[in-house]
Amino acid sequence: MRTLKNLDVKNKRVLVRCDFNIPLNKKGDIGDDFRIKQTIPTIEYLIKNKAKVILMSHLGEPEGKVVETLRLNQVQEKLAEYLDLSITKAPDCIGKEIEKQAEKMKEGEILLLENLRFHKEEKENDRSFSKELAKLADVYINDAFGVSHRAHASIVGVPKYLPSGAGLLLEKEVKILSRVLEEPWRPLVAIIGGVKISSKIKVIKQFLEKADHLLIGGKIANAILIIKGICVGRPWPSEEVAKEITKFNLTSTKLHLPIDAVASPDETGKFYVRETGPGRVRKDEKLFDIGPETIEVFSKIIEKAKMIIWSGPLGRFEEPLFEKGTKVIAEKIAKNHQAFKIVGGGETISALSKFGLREKFDHISTGGGAMLEFLSGEELPGLKILEK
Repeated sequence: MRTLKNLDVKNKRVLVRCDFNIPLNKKGDIGDDFRIKQTIPTIEYLIKNKAKVILMSHLGEPEGKVVETLRLNQVQEKLAEYLDLSITKAPDCIGKEIEKQAEKMKEGEILLLENLRFHKEEKENDRSFSKELAKLADVYINDAFGVSHRAHASIVGVPKYLPSGAGLLLEKEVKILSRVLEEPWRPLVAIIGGVKISSKIKVIKQFLEKADHLLIGGKIANAILIIKGICVGRPWPSEEVAKEITKFNLTSTKLHLPIDAVASPDETGKFYVRETGPGRVRKDEKLFDIGPETIEVFSKIIEKAKMIIWSGPLGRFEEPLFEKGTKVIAEKIAKNHQAFKIVGGGETISALSKFGLREKFDHISTGGGAMLEFLSGEELPGLKILEK
């Protein structure tokens, strides 16, 4: 895969696909600027090497329409703060006016394009839209690992028309995650949780082969327990999910499921909260966290690990009554100083931020879905196009 360092960028307009899809709070302000910070090294490299830098990204899901709250104004402000440079923001991402702005750029200047997804053609991978973006630059750089599993115009369309390569962040992500698949330090422990079951199926299959231990929590654990007949009288998973789970080797000694859990009829725990075995959950209850026995079993496995990869919280950590499982496991991972620790996924990163443990991890991936697809052995469209 060609990288930024393989390309001559001096006095050239370099179009960088960034991932500035940052979480916004209820007021519409930036909730976490982690992804912006991670792209700074690539931008600084380009400035140092006298490039004209054009940045593009999406934010949220405006569905092809202009949504005022999803403009990249706050991203512009953060970039200016971290780079200590002036950032010009374009009123759109394509068009004659934007082309003129790009043509007039001087070495070291930075132009931030408006939200790509204000145009439905971005997600449709429209050829004309890709060509319009490509007109703005001489070189294309993908530094958006978090959306490299999407076949969108700015990811796979633009590279067809420009010399292309991977940015420093994308290169780093691929290098570290490839190590997990190809030469992991052992014991390798994978921890999978969260609520998005379908996105975790493939990576569970992969880690049942690759990892020494696979620890499962969250809704995916509940689904497996139902299929195994341990959680009885519970709603059956979707036909597609159930079909995939039955393909697992559910008797594998590598697979570790919750042996106890924290149950409540309400997601806030306002009625009551109790610890119980997965097979003794009442019909009006749901499981919102792993229990103390499970925490102990998982902790002992984590203590001996040399490499740990984690995606998905183990319970509803947002509620104090159900945060213990995720918090204690995060603390146990942080205390394992011999292990190389990797984490990915928005919810998991939010949990680490809540517990003040983000800095204790060796690598925090900017992509949740992209990381899972990569680790599943899937070919990411955004990486494949850079290999051509």
